[in-house]
Amino acid sequence: MPATGSSRRRWCCTGHGGGAPHAHGGAREALRPPRLRLRGRGRGGVPFPGAPSLEPVISRLSSSHPASSISFHLLPRVAYTPPPPGGNPVAGMFDVLRLNNPALLSLLRSLSPPPRALVLDFFCTDALDVAAELALPAYFLFSSGAANLAVFLHLPTTRRRRQLQGPRPSPRPLPGREAHPRLRHAPGAVGPRHRHLPGPRPQLRAPPQLPGHPRQHVRGARARPRARPPQRASAPRAPHAPHLLRRPPRHRRLEKAKRGGGVGGEGDGRPEAERHACLAWLDARPERSVVFLCFGSMGAFSADQLRETALGLERSGHGFLWVVRSPPDPDPSKAFAPRPEPDLGALLPEGFLDRTAGRGLVVPSWAPQVEVLRHGAVGAFVSHCGWNSSLEAITAGVPLVCWPLYAEQRMNKVFLVDEIRVGVAVDGYDQALVAADEVERKVRLVMETDDGERLRARAAELKDKAAAALDEGGSSHAAFQEFLKDLAKQEENAV
Repeated sequence: MPATGSSRRRWCCTGHGGGAPHAHGGAREALRPPRLRLRGRGRGGVPFPGAPSLEPVISRLSSSHPASSISFHLLPRVAYTPPPPGGNPVAGMFDVLRLNNPALLSLLRSLSPPPRALVLDFFCTDALDVAAELALPAYFLFSSGAANLAVFLHLPTTRRRRQLQGPRPSPRPLPGREAHPRLRHAPGAVGPRHRHLPGPRPQLRAPPQLPGHPRQHVRGARARPRARPPQRASAPRAPHAPHLLRRPPRHRRLEKAKRGGGVGGEGDGRPEAERHACLAWLDARPERSVVFLCFGSMGAFSADQLRETALGLERSGHGFLWVVRSPPDPDPSKAFAPRPEPDLGALLPEGFLDRTAGRGLVVPSWAPQVEVLRHGAVGAFVSHCGWNSSLEAITAGVPLVCWPLYAEQRMNKVFLVDEIRVGVAVDGYDQALVAADEVERKVRLVMETDDGERLRARAAELKDKAAAALDEGGSSHAAFQEFLKDLAKQEENAV
């Protein structure tokens, strides 16, 4: 993540860059504190072995914000042996991040004037050791939702007690929490059943063969927030979400105030000449007539699922813009490895591209999601429910068809569908295959029915609330001001 701050308060932010699309999205969002001028220096970007180069992404971001006084520093690649075939790639990711600590420490010591604070990506908990070495206040930028945060903040309790002793005061029990006794009284999270909690489920047992995961999450959870985090810009607070988050901390945490969609988004900074072809295609489509399908930088489906999805879209009769990525490698150790460009002719049903050429567009691998969601032709978003994507949809006023795939996305689905009522879930998303009939049914529901109109009206309402929150004096603006005040207080205490 890039560094931001004021001319008096320089703070450095470090994050992982598992792939260029992921790094681009996260870095772009971190460049958007609500209505505040950006000044600062420093970034410790962590390149992963085998991942695409981040240099083009950093160059684009730098040129997109020439007046922000942001500087970027890409740490050198570390010598690292990837996990063996069948090995766990998440453990490897934490190993790479830990091995980057010496380079990060050297970078921070070289900066002049020296940094005043260190803002860490959620995954970079080992960098707390670097902050301690330099006596810097450390903040966590947690880029997911409050429900997921509540679960992770509760992990130290589940590990310490193994079995919770009676109910905790105040918070309402989570519906379905009886499915997992260790979380039966965990306060603060939106009410998913155990199958909705961040996966894989063995995380709760902290197996020794995964040295960084979830032990690092537990370590990060012990870095308690100094104060209750700010409300999210894009949605009303869930009635039982913030209770856990009021406890006094030992470290500070920075809750990210997200921007995107139709609320003051600056796009990706590329000139009109570089505008993606899919945006020109959308220009020719009627208003709210297109279903946009995109599943994040890590989301990918099997060839069988791609064919079922294609058939469902074709039968729906509606326009669509679909980002298709190559199917995942069957070797789990290659989960973070770059994928080849998809062979659309081989992956999709025979004749599909020709039959839908008049109303559909399939884009290989990547599309400018924020710009697409902001486009008036888009009427619905079929999404994996990643938190970036969810907030970008809400701030653009676009309802969601929720198809969660991994990590905390099932929890996000519960929040989007049951709590703020801006989406509808794909039935069978947690099964091996979602049938073409279900894809067709959900597209028709959101594009043709009264229920779809209600979702659109709700999305428009939340878009307005997001705009108010991000504006000067809004909750997100105030939250970022509180962070700057806390940073100033740390500086005064250090003098």
